Amino acid sequence: MAPDPTAEPAVDRSTAVGDIPDDALVLLIGPAASGKSTWAAANFRPSQVLSSDSFRELVADDASDQTASRDAFQLLHTVARARLQRGLLTVVDATNLQRSARKPLVALAARFGRPAVAVVFDVPLGVLLARNAHRPRMVPEDVIRRHHAQLAAAIDDVRNEAYAQVLHA
Repeated sequence: MAPDPTAEPAVDRSTAVGDIPDDALVLLIGPAASGKSTWAAANFRPSQVLSSDSFRELVADDASDQTASRDAFQLLHTVARARLQRGLLTVVDATNLQRSARKPLVALAARFGRPAVAVVFDVPLGVLLARNAHRPRMVPEDVIRRHHAQLAAAIDDVRNEAYAQVLHA
């Protein structure tokens, strides 16, 4: 039987996860349905992963309520700051497709002398759409398409941002 190209990626811990410093800020960068949350759950403890969806659910009882994003990200940044100040590995599970989303987090890491690591999830559009169709909480197709279009610019930008490492999952 041929492997399903739309299935979530097999987790490969050799994707340099072992090389990520224990006090790093790790930014997951990729469209919705690219496998960020699955990869994070397989590679890190739940306490280490700060998910934008989880923070939306905390403040609005609905992980998909985009009107809660401002409050959710304020809390996420507060928790990230506390963890980085303590020297704890901190993984931010959000799309992080805009430089404006990444910049304050990378600055937080620098403020506390912590390395920042980017993990990029570059998945073909067709695979994203197929995965999304099988998710319990689907993202609107136009959002997936917009995220995919934004990814190329994010990949270019990441090369010029202050990361200790850029990994590809």
